[in-house]
Amino acid sequence: MGTPGWIALGVGVALFLLSIALPTPRRLWVAEVYAAKHIGAWLLDLVGIRRLVARARGREHVPLTRPRLARRYCEDMGPTYIKLGQIIASSAGLFPKPYVEEFRKCLDRVRPFSYEEVEIILGEELGHDWRTKLVELDPRPLASASIAQVHTAKLADGTAVVVKVQRPGIQSRVRADMRIIRQLARVAAVVKRDAELANPVGVVEDFSETLRQELDFRLEADNLARFNDIMRELGHGDVRAPFPHKELTTPRVLVMERFFGLRVDDIEGIREKAIDAESMLLKGLRAWFQTVLFHGFFHGDVHAGNLMMLDDGSAGFLDFGIVGRFDQRQRDMITDYLIAFSTGNYDALADVIIAMSRPEQSWNKALLVKDLETAYSPMLRLSFGELNYAEILPEIQRVASKHRMRLPQEFVLITKQMLYFDRYAKLLAPDLNVFTDPRLVMSMMGDIMTARAQRSDGAPQATAPAAPDEAEAEVPTQSATVRG
Repeated sequence: MGTPGWIALGVGVALFLLSIALPTPRRLWVAEVYAAKHIGAWLLDLVGIRRLVARARGREHVPLTRPRLARRYCEDMGPTYIKLGQIIASSAGLFPKPYVEEFRKCLDRVRPFSYEEVEIILGEELGHDWRTKLVELDPRPLASASIAQVHTAKLADGTAVVVKVQRPGIQSRVRADMRIIRQLARVAAVVKRDAELANPVGVVEDFSETLRQELDFRLEADNLARFNDIMRELGHGDVRAPFPHKELTTPRVLVMERFFGLRVDDIEGIREKAIDAESMLLKGLRAWFQTVLFHGFFHGDVHAGNLMMLDDGSAGFLDFGIVGRFDQRQRDMITDYLIAFSTGNYDALADVIIAMSRPEQSWNKALLVKDLETAYSPMLRLSFGELNYAEILPEIQRVASKHRMRLPQEFVLITKQMLYFDRYAKLLAPDLNVFTDPRLVMSMMGDIMTARAQRSDGAPQATAPAAPDEAEAEVPTQSATVRG
């Protein structure tokens, strides 16, 4: 090899080493390596070699479907991609059903990191004497998620707490991943027809901001405290979030009250304890709605794992890493939207959605009204048990796309939270329809009138009116069950 060849080789090696040293190029290499790994496994499965190997080892052969390959690829790539998988898992109807079902494994089967790394992070964040502040720390994680994992412990005074510890090295990895995903979104916005309506760049920016907030546990501690303050102000002594111990909270560690009770989807446990699940559901829904109406602040991830029926009869909201916020104009539009929807006034509903989306082109309002009635009327006519909520949000988005409207992200987020209740409402109260149930509708209308009166008078926020007695039925006390 001549001198030019050696120079070219040296430059190539230097560039390769540099690409490995820099976070973003390194993540590109990792993505390519894992892609090659899973494509190779798929090819081996396609020609039958994996089946032969499984048979030779006496194991069952599990075909590598595309959803399974996608899920395994995301798990290999780590937290950012697992988080994307969890969004797919929580968005039934927006993605193909096989992918939704496969990615649900990412909700509770995320690989934990070692207890040794937990101890290192606690030492770095809480000081070398952290063992005097947190005692009886269980080395086994209570739960392991994409951003962090949770361990049970006690404070020095015996108070039961959970310790949320961020995954090691996640900050730099997420930043590198998001640079890559942003570029892919920009390419998609250019090459895909009508991509401006789907707004891939905006979706990625929203996802990036959500991750940024989730990676600072001090923000989550503030959200927990704010929710509890709002519940006290509104007179909900039986709806709460875990109390955060801010003196033991840092960007990477969150110590908070440990809840004891049942997950809202633990149907067998609820039946055994004869809990009035329908009243509990109405209680949680109304409290959640009031945070939107009176404070423009709401829990932005109310899936079944984040709502508990506590042993003392309270409703417990967990995980405030994702919250939604509305300014005054958005809150007014949301109330107009709810009034128009709950009364079946689709003409007024069209006006609200037009104001929300601000379409750049002209629209056919009569056709929009007709399409909105098709999309929304089932929610007013049918019970939760009869509805297929997996199709509702996609249908609403199809209507918006058809009329070239881009629904604001905040609107999609709040609609998604309302639809999250489907997963356990069908199990707990199949005959209930929260959009027409008189207990909830009467209290909602009363809340809207109170909020508007306060704003028109310029008065400070006041305690919301009490709910009808039926909606405030007392829930039987439960025996202790460890939070799952």
